[in-house]
Amino acid sequence: MALGFLLEDGLGFVDGTTTSSTRVTPDKTMARNITPRVIQAQFGDGFEQRIIDGINNINEEYSVSFNSRSKQEINAIISTFNTRAGVTAFDFTIPTTAANGSDSETTIKVICSTYNQSYDSDGFYSCSATFKRVYES
Repeated sequence: MALGFLLEDGLGFVDGTTTSSTRVTPDKTMARNITPRVIQAQFGDGFEQRIIDGINNINEEYSVSFNSRSKQEINAIISTFNTRAGVTAFDFTIPTTAANGSDSETTIKVICSTYNQSYDSDGFYSCSATFKRVYES
């Protein structure tokens, strides 16, 4: 496995070739935001009860960026996000740490809920996006 995600079919950018197996790896500044989903009841005497909400109760969002990349690569990434339109889930491989402390990788399903593009200089663009983890097959 390798970190990142695959481009949509036919949107490869390496040497002008189109391939469905072009993997894009985000910059090392990727961040993960975790928010547990909790149902909470508060009572008049200050007492409070909490319970986890559902089976998959951990909401995760990943902030990813692709800085100073070729115009072709950023265009392929943006086209992939446009095609998936925040609805179609895709595989995203992230780094994880096993129980024994060793580093590994795992693949999760995400949607791209928001993204933007910037024009750095002639021929070099950047893109940042937010991936939201979804629990589906």
